Amino acid sequence: MNLAIDIGNTRVKVAVFEQNKIVELLFFDRKKIISEVQKIVKKYSIANGIIANVATLSEKKIKKLQEIVDFKFVSSSIKIPFTNLYETPKTLGVDRIALVAGAVKQFPKKNVLVIDAGTCITFDFVNSKSEYLGGAISPGIQLRYKALNKFTANLPLITSINLEDFIGKNTNESIISGVLNGVLKEIDGVITDYKNKYLDLTVLLTGGDINFLSKQLKSSIFANQNLLLQGLNEILIFNK
Repeated sequence: MNLAIDIGNTRVKVAVFEQNKIVELLFFDRKKIISEVQKIVKKYSIANGIIANVATLSEKKIKKLQEIVDFKFVSSSIKIPFTNLYETPKTLGVDRIALVAGAVKQFPKKNVLVIDAGTCITFDFVNSKSEYLGGAISPGIQLRYKALNKFTANLPLITSINLEDFIGKNTNESIISGVLNGVLKEIDGVITDYKNKYLDLTVLLTGGDINFLSKQLKSSIFANQNLLLQGLNEILIFNK
């Protein structure tokens, strides 16, 4: 079995794979990574592991993890199941690398636009030749709320992702309308631009805000909450 780990800023997402099938999905605090991985390895017969380390992981913890399982760490130098044509490949986030690997596996020989809606909203495009061309990075919903609160004198911090009307009848509703409608129109606009250039386009949505966005977006999309973990597993298989 394979173990795929996505280390975020605060929490860790883990999937245990039997070939391409997720056997178990887990979430826990980043501080508990050593003890939780030990539990998983004890429960399952883990042969290989892979880690996408978006947040900072200390050398001490990396060493301890390597003692538990022979982990591979995603980087710009790891072998990947697509051609990376990004002009600065060393700056491409490991999460984006994993997402594209997952997209190529799920939709082979297709033009795919991957939209990851989390802290940031990332757009990543891979064509039907499995060539990664690049994309875009934009502030996510919560990041926009925090920016309005931090860089103004009187605007409150909002966390809601419940959009009732595009006309805000008070300050809170106006912020919600501005942020959420702005995100929705931005994403729909980006999808339209790609569709105008690539007629046969598949749009794949993932990330923390997937539930809200998948119901609100006008464009036809496929939603996959576990795309990043599946992409990690695909990279691991590709490197065996």
